[in-house]
Amino acid sequence: MYYIGQEEIDAVARVIQEGIPFRYGKNNNSECDRFERRFAQYLGVKHVSLTASGTLALRAALVGVGVGPGDEVLVPACTYMATALAVLAVGAIPVVVDIDESITLDPRAFERAIGPCTKAVIPVHMWGLPCDMKAIMRIARKRKVLVVEDACQAVGGGYEGSRLGAIGQAGAFSFNYYKNISCGEGGAVAANDDTVMWRAQCVNECCRFYWDGRDPSKDIFCSDGARASEFAGAILNVQLKRLDPWIHAMRRQKKRILRETQDTGLAPIRANSPEQECGTHVMYILPDAQAAVQFKGLVGGQIAGQTGRHVYTEWDPVLRHKGAHHPALNPYLMKENKRCRKQCSPDMCAKSLDILNRTVMLRTQPDWKAANLTALIRKIRAAAKAVL
Repeated sequence: MYYIGQEEIDAVARVIQEGIPFRYGKNNNSECDRFERRFAQYLGVKHVSLTASGTLALRAALVGVGVGPGDEVLVPACTYMATALAVLAVGAIPVVVDIDESITLDPRAFERAIGPCTKAVIPVHMWGLPCDMKAIMRIARKRKVLVVEDACQAVGGGYEGSRLGAIGQAGAFSFNYYKNISCGEGGAVAANDDTVMWRAQCVNECCRFYWDGRDPSKDIFCSDGARASEFAGAILNVQLKRLDPWIHAMRRQKKRILRETQDTGLAPIRANSPEQECGTHVMYILPDAQAAVQFKGLVGGQIAGQTGRHVYTEWDPVLRHKGAHHPALNPYLMKENKRCRKQCSPDMCAKSLDILNRTVMLRTQPDWKAANLTALIRKIRAAAKAVL
């Protein structure tokens, strides 16, 4: 969260004063309804449904497109564990695939990884960096693989004229504390297909027919669900107004940093659609892991492979095949998944680990002044001279 202030306080206060914090209490004119309409228009999609978290949004999107037991879903080696957990939550098996020097899914590795049980792929626009969606979509169409975009860390970003999360068959977003806009915890699923969205909404709120009315033609099924509250919707409606100015500010900062360090010998990561990305960091790939540690020590920031939670080697339940709390519900033990590839070892994506352990991430902030940038650029230039 970059900023939360009086406007958000006032919006929450209105919800309290009206006395209806339940999203179905205003005849489709709630704060949640309003945000869903506005965010759908922002993305350029037909449907958006708010959820209680980005993880649930991913799960709903997978159910929406028809993923379940017997299916493999390809996920990148660099992402928050929720990407893989959402696959397990629908009874399918996650298969880990290498990234490339864009720090996102390697399209060539994606194509090589497609197997007889592969049903879908989840390109993750990690840290606001767009995947190579043109290549991914081309391969997916050719090989008949469904595409569910994980845009949880890329709210507001784009790729060659399209919004991230609106390119595949479904997209998922997160609005938790660490995201570009935030209501503390929350998420959303987006889709154009009516059936995909109905199934996703049934995951989010299987009891919604009580409030919206019964429709015998709809395929209603059981789900635990976790609908959003009016407090979340109210905050997000304010935050959405702030989103583009924040992203544009960080994009300008990133351009200046890269421009004024391009003669240092430092190698920035490869960018897909840099004019539309919402990358929250400037990233450099150093010659080796030792140089990355030294560079970080001089400039600050983080090493991408050492955040403690964004690399597949940190996914303990996946590595241990603990896919559920009960063996009968564990996808790794389901007979339907007998033919799926279940191997997941810490050394299986050595290429990704090498890239991530050589990549240093330097964060930008929307409210930075020119002096903040000047000081950072000086540190980067001095560190490059000392390390390279």
